[in-house]
Amino acid sequence: MQVKCVICDKVESLQDDCLKAKRLRNRRINMYMCQTCHDRIEENTKKRHNTGNFHLYDPKKKQDNYI
Repeated sequence: MQVKCVICDKVESLQDDCLKAKRLRNRRINMYMCQTCHDRIEENTKKRHNTGNFHLYDPKKKQDNYI
């Protein structure tokens, strides 16, 4: 199976019977990202975590007064 990275547009080949290929075939919304792009994003995210300026905001939940 030929797949294309959504970030760098590099075309790679996956085996037809691997789990990642099956997920891409069955769920078209899943996008493929090559390992170099994945590693680069992971490294940059870890750098941002270490600076202390990285915040994950939880969605505000409405409080139900009837419960």
